[in-house]
Amino acid sequence: MDKVKLAVIYYSSTGTNYQLAKWAEEAAKEAGAEVRVLKVPELASQAAIDSNAAWKAHVEATKDVPIATPDDLVWADAIIFSTPTRYGNVSSQMKQFLDTTGGVWAQGKLVNKVVSAMSSAGNPHGGQEATIQSLYVSMMHWGAIIVPPGYTDKSVYVAGGNPYGTSVTVDGEGKMIENVEAAVKHQAKRTVMVAEWIKRGSR
Repeated sequence: MDKVKLAVIYYSSTGTNYQLAKWAEEAAKEAGAEVRVLKVPELASQAAIDSNAAWKAHVEATKDVPIATPDDLVWADAIIFSTPTRYGNVSSQMKQFLDTTGGVWAQGKLVNKVVSAMSSAGNPHGGQEATIQSLYVSMMHWGAIIVPPGYTDKSVYVAGGNPYGTSVTVDGEGKMIENVEAAVKHQAKRTVMVAEWIKRGSR
């Protein structure tokens, strides 16, 4: 059987969700997947970026990360999204990307994609769960197959116990409060595993 193709699509201003994406990439490759790590286009002005040293540094550090397109979704068997919370919803950058998928959606090219999601916020109850659930609503419109981590591994409890997708709290210095690396990797491997089942069964 061909390798599962996984697209890890993220938005990150100062690096948290990029780190989640990289952990997911590492685990998915260990599970035998072919992986593309992709960022959605930045919408903020250069002035806004320049006003925050950490944001400016992260943009520069990830300038070579490819920009996600709807064609990447068509290529992928599975997709993991990672986005910060914005008032309990996905970032505007991620929402804008999702809004560009209407063409491939209308052609039925997003049906049965295996999807999962991760999030971050500045407070323990800052909307992480609502953000992931909001993103999953779009996936339901696609006809995708949603694969949450649930409580399928002890790492989920260590990471804070979010069954919808790994989520993390970031303190005022930009450091992650919870230990989520193992949970991210479990979620990625679980996503690849289910995608393998779907790919094998659809032949």
